[in-house]
Order: sequence, then C-alpha cells, then structure tokens
Amino acid sequence: MNNTPNYEVPSEMRDFAEKSVDQARKAFDSFIGAARRTADTVQGSAETARTNAQGLSSRGFEYAEQNVNAAFDLAQKLVRSKDVQEAMQHQAEFVRSQFAAIQAQAKEFGGMAQSAMQESAEKAKAAMQENAEHARRAMEQGADAAQQTAKDAETTTRKATS
Repeated sequence: MNNTPNYEVPSEMRDFAEKSVDQARKAFDSFIGAARRTADTVQGSAETARTNAQGLSSRGFEYAEQNVNAAFDLAQKLVRSKDVQEAMQHQAEFVRSQFAAIQAQAKEFGGMAQSAMQESAEKAKAAMQENAEHARRAMEQGADAAQQTAKDAETTTRKATS
C-alpha cells in the first residue's frame, strides 16, 4: 500500500524558485568576482613590493661594491705612498670622497624607497576604491534579488491561495 500523496508543485512556484536561484547565482557571481579581483590586486601589490625590494637590494650591493673598491684603491695608494704626509693626503681625499659618496647613496636610497612607497600606496588606494565599488554593486544586486524574491513569493502565494 502506497500512502504517498500525489502532490504537484504549481508552475508559478516552480518559476518563482527558478528565478530565485538564478538571482542568487548572479549575486554570488558578482560577489565572488569582486573577491577574486581583490585577491589579484593583493597579489599584484605583493609583486610590486617584491620588485621594489629587489631593486633596493641590488642597488645596495652596487653601493657596497663601490665602497669596498674605494677602500682597496686607498689601500693601494697608501702602500705606494713615499712618506707619511702623502699617505695622510690620500687618507683625507678618501674621507672626503667617501663622505660625498655615502651622502649621494643615502639620498638615492631614500628617493627609491619613497618612490616605492608612493607607488604602492597609489596602487593600493586605486585597487581598494575599485574593489569597494565592485563589492557595493554586488551587495546592491543581492539586496535587489532578495527584494524581488520577496515580491515574487508574495505574488505566488496570493495566486496559489486564490
């Protein structure tokens, strides 16, 4: 004995359910798209930071090499000096030139770091604004879909009870 009642879903309810699922899917797709764009932006920012750090590191090695070579040049001049006065003159020239070189290197490093920070900040700001707008739109679509679903449910309920 099969006591299962034979119940058929009205076509209005089926249409309503299909429309609700489609609206929910669209809202989710918008939201996940915004989330993916945010993740891509974060990855791009990390890549920019890595590139900038690599540039600073490379330049740091170049400075170190220049400074060590200058010290070796001084050592060679000191070894070849004919007297103490000439050695002192070489030492004084070295100190003056290295002081100027270190000032220039520090200035360049500072400029590179400032440029890198400014570039990263500008990219992050633009990405945050864009992603906030995408998220806002996705939320609006979700709210619109929920409102439409509520209206459709009300209409379908009225039709089913009439």
